[in-house]
Amino acid sequence: MGFPEWFQELAKKVSNKGRWGEADELGTLNLITPEATLRGVGTVKRGESFSLAIPLDREGPQTGRIPNRINPLHSMIGINTPFTGDPDKTCLSDDIISMGTQAATHWDALSHGSYAGTMYNDHPSAMIRAETGAMVCGIEKVKTLVTRGVLLDLARFKGRERLEPGLVITPELLEDCLQSTGLTIESGDVLLVRTGHITNLDIGDRDAYRVPAPGFGVQSTLWFKEKNLAAVANDTIAFEVWPGEDPATLFPVHMLNLVDAGLTQGQNWQLEQLAEDCAKDGVYEFLLSATPEPIVGGTGAPVNPVATK
Repeated sequence: MGFPEWFQELAKKVSNKGRWGEADELGTLNLITPEATLRGVGTVKRGESFSLAIPLDREGPQTGRIPNRINPLHSMIGINTPFTGDPDKTCLSDDIISMGTQAATHWDALSHGSYAGTMYNDHPSAMIRAETGAMVCGIEKVKTLVTRGVLLDLARFKGRERLEPGLVITPELLEDCLQSTGLTIESGDVLLVRTGHITNLDIGDRDAYRVPAPGFGVQSTLWFKEKNLAAVANDTIAFEVWPGEDPATLFPVHMLNLVDAGLTQGQNWQLEQLAEDCAKDGVYEFLLSATPEPIVGGTGAPVNPVATK
């Protein structure tokens, strides 16, 4: 059983097993060196920042198809409560939120994916337990994520508002779009890819935002490895093309990235405002600050990424 031969061959080519030692839990985020961060700092010319997160609210992208991945449910647990019992003195309001850690704009932890009993770097998948979450490769291992970001605006490059549902993002398309920016990907960069698909969510059509959707094809994982990318994120809910290229293989890009390459990936990133600005000034690089919330044992975590130009 298991995955087909074509998948196994790709897995060998993209594998980073043992590259940073047998105990490593960070994968390609090890490529974010001080030099990579300083390269990101060097891109800042105007000091203007763009949030790349969607709102945390009940109108998020989740529709119940994944039952436990609910949109954020926000409730008040205290409203103008007198701290000392005297309402004329200090009063405090408090709230609580319940949500799937991957419900909105988020990073997948490397522990999010497993197959054949293992996660990234041959860590056993049995290290994910109900009472603890991920005991290895949890999202809290990502202490900081600050580096140079590069945007590839595929939708605008192809002259469209959004890529058509089901379009496979290939290495050739990525490379052609990269060439149009005049930039070169360097080790430790984070790649952001705009498909425009999130504009469906912007107009309130959650069903159209889900699937079918454009996304990365399996061959893109080779391109990510070749470019020594630290992480990749896009503006879709599935990250990879959906439906997939092989109906018999579910989420192969997730498995190749998370389990074999140890590549952190992000979904539901709001890239519209940033893309508009990049199109105006022709500058597609920026300082990216995108450290996830340190949820201990988390297989993912929400993030408010900020791009500064």
